[in-house]
Amino acid sequence: MLASVLNSRRAVLISVRIAETFIKLRQMVASQAQLMKKLSELEGRLDQHDGAIRGIIDALRKMMAPVPEPRPPIGFKPPKND
Repeated sequence: MLASVLNSRRAVLISVRIAETFIKLRQMVASQAQLMKKLSELEGRLDQHDGAIRGIIDALRKMMAPVPEPRPPIGFKPPKND
């Protein structure tokens, strides 16, 4: 670093600022990695919910479908004996 080459107060301060800048840069990269991980988790949850919502919609469509009218039986009916 600069302080190892130049022996002045200003060189030491600049070396400290450079170190602080690299620390902040590392923290920013780490926070972005955490953000990307959380976004991936959120995306996975949404995919699970999409499947559940599709299942609910399918069930509602089945319930709303018209019920077919019963058809009379085909074939011979024996007469009723009263």
